[in-house]
Amino acid sequence: MTGVGRYAPSPTGELHLGNLRTALLAWLGARSTGSDFLIRIEDLDSGRSREHFIEIQLDELRKIGIDWDGEPVRQSERLDLYSKALGILENKGLVYECFCTRAEIREAASAPHGDSPADAYPGTCANLTKAEREEKRTTGRPPALRVRSGGGDDFVVRRNDGDFAYNLAVVVDDADQGITEVVRGADLLDSTPRQLWLFEQLGLTPPGRYIHVPLMLGDDGARLAKRHGAVTLEERTESGASITRLVGEMAASVGLIPPGEQTSTTELLREFSWDQVKPEIL
Repeated sequence: MTGVGRYAPSPTGELHLGNLRTALLAWLGARSTGSDFLIRIEDLDSGRSREHFIEIQLDELRKIGIDWDGEPVRQSERLDLYSKALGILENKGLVYECFCTRAEIREAASAPHGDSPADAYPGTCANLTKAEREEKRTTGRPPALRVRSGGGDDFVVRRNDGDFAYNLAVVVDDADQGITEVVRGADLLDSTPRQLWLFEQLGLTPPGRYIHVPLMLGDDGARLAKRHGAVTLEERTESGASITRLVGEMAASVGLIPPGEQTSTTELLREFSWDQVKPEIL
């Protein structure tokens, strides 16, 4: 089976080994089936994205042996596509303005007798009248745009700073690029039902399968982060670690090879199977 896989980093910093391991698995999943592999730069967060991190991240991928087809696509250059998709949702009456702050949402979710999950929007602004919306606007706080998902979780599709939200953009991009297999961290598992709902509402074809891989952990069992010390490729290589050692660490952490072995992406590709990783597959 051939198709199209992808990796989509956000240029907000250097990639740590957990990010690189997800990229490695996505690449192995695509190349092991003869599929194309694309890179998409998710630079919609205008407040945090930095231009110089794009080439740094691409160079990090090259250093561990990951290649890709065509030029990387940048979300910041695809705003017209997201705007068109948002217009479709608006025309279907599925979008409403939300003036809530994060603190207000947390407070509402934790109120007694609340029946929504802590991370789900409680619907505070879902049924505001026109007069109530006008009154909210007098505060000067711009609204975010949420969808009426019908499932108790009306998620944001455009933030109150004007940036399009991750869930909308990734759905449009995956459909436009013909992505057939999505490989990403288990922390994004909850976003998959939202995205499948958006595919349906927009009349787009979703990827054939989603694979959510375990997060890479530090020595304390917590998700790998800067507090764990040297966690980026540059930091580890400056400390004397070879690329084959680092690729070996990433591969061993998901069971592709025994702990302590060194390897390369080319060697991993020869024997790769998702059966070795046992991720969550939808």
